[in-house]
Amino acid sequence: MLNDAIEPDLGEQGIPELDEGWWSAVLADEDVYQSGAREVAARTGNQPGQLNVDWVKIQTCFDQDEVLELIVQGFNRGGLLVEGDGIQGFVPVSHLIEMPCEVDEEERRQILTGYIGRQVHLKIIECEPTQERVVLSERAALAGEGRRKVLFTILQEGNLVTGSVTNVTDFGVFVDLGGVEGLIHVSELSWGRVQHPSEVVKVGQCVQVMVLQVSEETSRIALSLKRLQVNPWDTLVEAHRPGDIVNACITSIMKFGAFARLDEGVEGLIHISSIPFPSGHRDINAFFHEGQSVQVKILHIDADRRRLGLGLVRIE
Repeated sequence: MLNDAIEPDLGEQGIPELDEGWWSAVLADEDVYQSGAREVAARTGNQPGQLNVDWVKIQTCFDQDEVLELIVQGFNRGGLLVEGDGIQGFVPVSHLIEMPCEVDEEERRQILTGYIGRQVHLKIIECEPTQERVVLSERAALAGEGRRKVLFTILQEGNLVTGSVTNVTDFGVFVDLGGVEGLIHVSELSWGRVQHPSEVVKVGQCVQVMVLQVSEETSRIALSLKRLQVNPWDTLVEAHRPGDIVNACITSIMKFGAFARLDEGVEGLIHISSIPFPSGHRDINAFFHEGQSVQVKILHIDADRRRLGLGLVRIE
């Protein structure tokens, strides 16, 4: 839901310029899409490059945001192979209503098998004739026809919107904005370090996010969760200098050291070389545990690169 009453302070940097490199994670399943298209071709007796599809119709359906009824002919690990009335395409698993976010291989296969032969309601979310790729979504079809065009008309960079989390992946979080999905890249979830997006949000959760980029041509909406909060790195630079002794909490333990979070919410690294192990002991897991309170000395702050070096002073 669009919130026109709030005008976020974007600071001097404003909305970042997001190039295609930023979107590379979104297309991580490119090989899956392509293999899906090849399998559709094989099942219909067509070779790649000679798909018997009506590209004019496909483009029209995409432009008008129509809901289609297609038959599921097969599947691979990445999703469903569908076709009907001059349209052939691929539905990624992340766009299937009945597919949970976390499933093992056997459960995934059972769910996909259950779709075979069924007629499903879908929307085209990507149409690229030059790459012989048609990607569809069962989830997007739930909003009805024409909703995508309305949203792309009203959404603008800098808007605050609310939506529901539909999928959590390694590279980010998909949010349904009421007929079209946007992506919160993992780098836009938190100002702090995120090991996995599931640490920050859960499927079904209602979230408020900032719109970073809107592209109707590519059907992509980039979102941010962290930009609704003050950048803690700015606060850190103003409040502390190298040499300051501060309290922190251990958040994770690695072979090369331990990460600790300061009160400002910023995490820094206590490198193993700065840890005063007892004589004859070098097991960092025996020395630290997550949630442990420690005192650390700030060794260096690099706000631009979001790097904070810490030295252990005392374990509390």
